[in-house]
Amino acid sequence: MRDLVSKKLGAADIIVNNAVIQYNWTSVLEQPAEDYESQFQSCVLHNVYMAQAFVPSMIESGWGRVISINTECSMQNFERQSAYTSGKRGMDGVLRVLAKEVGAHGITVNQVAPGWTISEKSADSQSDEHYWRNVPMQRRGTAQEIANTVLFLASDLASYITGAYIPVCGGNVMPTI
Repeated sequence: MRDLVSKKLGAADIIVNNAVIQYNWTSVLEQPAEDYESQFQSCVLHNVYMAQAFVPSMIESGWGRVISINTECSMQNFERQSAYTSGKRGMDGVLRVLAKEVGAHGITVNQVAPGWTISEKSADSQSDEHYWRNVPMQRRGTAQEIANTVLFLASDLASYITGAYIPVCGGNVMPTI
């Protein structure tokens, strides 16, 4: 993939990692070990492979952005989400270490953590009152709001922000200091 991107577009200076494979969520006691391994592959190793493929050219140029899509679930620790949550928490650790390793090269590494977002598959946000009634902004977010955060992090406006986990979930999760 890196070679194809480089050939067609030149060296990447901004990458956005957004991949995960989700399963039917179940209890820790019932979740097959393969589901945890799959989450590790799609959340943790996906980010490692993308960094190994694209960050070296960012280091050469002295500038770059790595933006990965996490989730509010990684802070909520809800029942039946252990495989998914553990994969996303592992991803968080890798990205925070990467931010420390590449910051001196002018590269920022950040995470956007959407809440349950309105999408083509779930466009009827009114039917989701069980979710959004507990969200301080009393609604679900939109894909555009997630994209706006990614765009901000990709821009020079965020040149001194790195290692951040930014929830875009209407206040449903609020990291503390």
